[in-house]
Amino acid sequence: MSGITNHSKRFNNAHSKNIDFSRIAQDIKTWASDLGFQQTGITNTRLNEAESHLLNWLKAGHHGEMAYMAQHGSKRSRPDELLPGTITILSVRMDYFPESDVDSHQLLKTENKAYIARYALGRDYHKVLRQRLQKLATKIEHAIGPFAYRVFTDSAPVMEKAIGEKAGIGWIGKHSNLIHEKQGSWFFLGEIYTDLPLPIDTPANNHCGRCTSCIDICPTNAIIAPYQVDARRCISYLTIELRGSIPEELRPFLGNRIYGCDDCQLICPWNRFASTTKEKDFLPRHNLDSADLIDLFAWSESEFLSRMEGSPIRRIGYECWLRNIAVALGNAPASDAILEALNRRLEQAAEMPKEHIQWAINQQHKKI
Repeated sequence: MSGITNHSKRFNNAHSKNIDFSRIAQDIKTWASDLGFQQTGITNTRLNEAESHLLNWLKAGHHGEMAYMAQHGSKRSRPDELLPGTITILSVRMDYFPESDVDSHQLLKTENKAYIARYALGRDYHKVLRQRLQKLATKIEHAIGPFAYRVFTDSAPVMEKAIGEKAGIGWIGKHSNLIHEKQGSWFFLGEIYTDLPLPIDTPANNHCGRCTSCIDICPTNAIIAPYQVDARRCISYLTIELRGSIPEELRPFLGNRIYGCDDCQLICPWNRFASTTKEKDFLPRHNLDSADLIDLFAWSESEFLSRMEGSPIRRIGYECWLRNIAVALGNAPASDAILEALNRRLEQAAEMPKEHIQWAINQQHKKI
């Protein structure tokens, strides 16, 4: 569910002769910019190539335990089935890379510090984009009258990257993220499905060329081929989507990454053009851009729930939070303080994180 009301009133085509849709499309892009979106593109609903790629990915089992990716039949790749009557889709991007005194590359090398994916340092992006998209839809309605629409922000069976590529927002890179030629890949996507006959934009061209930096840098070799990611090996999947035990053979490769992974984006040459976000909501909270692993590991469940309120991190739950940090502590250099923190948490932890804590203790002992 998108969390946004599905506006069921259909656009009255009888009135369309009085509307300059080319002008409306330009107005929409201006309104979106005023609302804080850095780019808006418009496309149709045909996603045949993306559908084929999705089906092959699912057939190979590369989605792991993300069962929701195989649900909803063809609604994910056929927008007019998800929202009947959909003709065009608005795709928007909002930059999120935070301005910080902490260098991301250096942080990954500081093994006693926690690395959290840059998108998750501030407020939950779902809430930020969702509210802005609703304002945009309302603005359109005020201008042309009632129309059918539905707002999405990574919240329903929507192929937002494929849509963004067709709408000219960027191209899907070899790491499967969307890349903008002048702004890199540090941005969120959102969509509005509409029944408006808007003119569509030119799809983005691929500019990855021979570059394989993202493939080469991936800590767990999750990018098994250009444009093919096996989620079961991806650190973002392992630390966010996976609810059970992290495969022991992959744990050493997580390093100090406790929520998500940015390596493929940090290495991407196109991100040298990226701008830092202007959104205060995306700035780091609770010093999460430079926190010590031990300090985060000491949080009680109530502290975790309180401090992560309004954060995308909260959805993984306290047990996975402890699990992820335990692995990072096991990967850190030998330390009496780390061993003390692990042993103090061991007896009171639930079964799933406890197994990871014990693993971390064993790893620490091996380094002494």
